[in-house]
Amino acid sequence: MNELHVTGIFDSHAHYDDESFLDDQQAVLEHLKASGVSRVLNIACSMPSCETSLALAKQYDWIYCAVGIHPDAADDLPDDYLDRLRAYAAHPKVVAIGEIGLDYHYENVDRVRQQVVFEEQLVLAKELDLPVVIHSREATQDTMNLVRKYRPKGVMHCFSGSAETAKELVELGMYVGFTGVLTFKNAKKAKLAAQAVPADRLLLETDCPYMAPVPFRGKRCDSSMLPYTAQAMAELQGLSTQEMIDQTRQNACRLFEIEE
Repeated sequence: MNELHVTGIFDSHAHYDDESFLDDQQAVLEHLKASGVSRVLNIACSMPSCETSLALAKQYDWIYCAVGIHPDAADDLPDDYLDRLRAYAAHPKVVAIGEIGLDYHYENVDRVRQQVVFEEQLVLAKELDLPVVIHSREATQDTMNLVRKYRPKGVMHCFSGSAETAKELVELGMYVGFTGVLTFKNAKKAKLAAQAVPADRLLLETDCPYMAPVPFRGKRCDSSMLPYTAQAMAELQGLSTQEMIDQTRQNACRLFEIEE
């Protein structure tokens, strides 16, 4: 399917332990290697997905993982969840704490609880000297307040904020990740932000099974579709698609301390 014929893709944010891959996970992953994908960072969102994400990373030498609690899962956590995350993070294939952050999209969400869990995990990441993978939806001000407070190393994933916020994240030492949204016609804000970030602070990600780029929009996403996102990003940065893929791979390996 990879018609752009690129190599060395690092998908810095995927969810291959998601139930949408339940029936064909192995076939999909085998297809990726034939599609120019060299590295994948599989991201946990809950206590159960920490286990399944790490299991994937143990099974495939080219898959790494992050462990953490997504804001949607912040309400129902065991009292010892931080100790459990600390234990998972001791494994060498765990290279980040994530996906953590804030999500105010739904009105019935407990925002105070989200903030507590986010902050606790920022502290844990500092303790373990690991980067963070941050999710922020309709919560820019509160997210940025905590980023300013803790100055974590890491990435703001699936970035949807302004170019000004993107620039501040870079000034604070963060990387900025973009998905297939960059290929959407109505993604003017995301494109301006991607253009504002220096090439050495950009990450390519799918957030699969979500966020499939054009021409696959609406379908289940996987890392073989990343060349289309890379092409859109490359045009904004004045690079070739392969140059963009090489740059973002180098960025991800630097951030997550993975050998190329």
